[in-house]
Amino acid sequence: MNRTAALLSGASVLIGAIAASAGTPAARFNPLRVSMVASSSASSFLGAVDVQITNTGNRIVRVPAWELPSEFLQSNLFEITRDGRPVQYEGPMIKRGLPQSPDFVVLQPGQSVRKSIDLSAFYDLSKTGEYIVTFQSPLQHASLSSGEMLKTASGLPMMAQSVPLRMWVDGTDQLGAVRLQAQRKPSAGTTTVNGISYKGCSTTQTSAAGSAVTSARGYSENAKGYLAGATVGSRYTTWFGAYTSTRYSTARQHFVNIDAAIDQSGGQVTINCGCNQSYYAYVYPTRPYEIFVCRAFWSAPLTGTDSKAGTLIHEMSHFNVVAATDDHVYGQSGAKSLAVSNPTQALDNADNHEYFAENTPALK
Repeated sequence: MNRTAALLSGASVLIGAIAASAGTPAARFNPLRVSMVASSSASSFLGAVDVQITNTGNRIVRVPAWELPSEFLQSNLFEITRDGRPVQYEGPMIKRGLPQSPDFVVLQPGQSVRKSIDLSAFYDLSKTGEYIVTFQSPLQHASLSSGEMLKTASGLPMMAQSVPLRMWVDGTDQLGAVRLQAQRKPSAGTTTVNGISYKGCSTTQTSAAGSAVTSARGYSENAKGYLAGATVGSRYTTWFGAYTSTRYSTARQHFVNIDAAIDQSGGQVTINCGCNQSYYAYVYPTRPYEIFVCRAFWSAPLTGTDSKAGTLIHEMSHFNVVAATDDHVYGQSGAKSLAVSNPTQALDNADNHEYFAENTPALK
């Protein structure tokens, strides 16, 4: 289909913050500069963007690869609106553990990384209109060679962020949908056990995942009951921050939805064992209720912090028809900081839902 794109703004912006000296050393400012333009590659169709991130500092920067632009996005790194309305992200939402050495990209002083990204492969750009695109990636676990972490005074990650790019998109793109489908690994046949569907799972995996579903149902029922009782104890404030009636109502509805989704017993919930990546699990938020479980899932405990059962709660919260959560931060420390600094965003963070449900160590 025909597309036209107009670049109305494309300058770069440097995002930084003065950080507190307590705890892990924090950088005084963010040396990463982000610039973004509409792709000019002759092989690209309009709707692709070129994103460049440059280390403008005098020290080496280490950044987890999934927080940088790549041809195949591993997280929701763009905020996109069409005619003022949010555009749906259709790529993978991944639960990760702590990054290991091979997971980092090392940027020397003055070095840049530049990637061309077909946004229509990961976002719904099928409707004609004016799109405003902003690259914004939380730099959790990013650090300088001198040891400082790229975090703000509140303890949250600094952001790698571009200025908004305005694009006019005309028509429906078919290539993006084809590319997204191509990234999905085919899985073996499906079996149904106790009302749960399993794709490509061995007998041992089916048994372990089935136990996880049972425990996840217990978690979701307990969390739903806590919120239905209008309890505002340390369990709520630790993971979702200061109380307001609106935010509390949102948390309550999220767990009503999570509980209803995980309780389905007609084969709607699918556990896909075809992932061999190092992370815990991932889902496509627009494709309920299929959960791809990966290597870290199998080595996780059944219950407790970052457990198999908690992972299923985390992933179930991502589906747009359930709670439509994002992955702003990972881990208990990051989730606690998010609840204090930005309770609204904590209600949009999948790990906060998982840790609230796991409740380990137990809070009232």
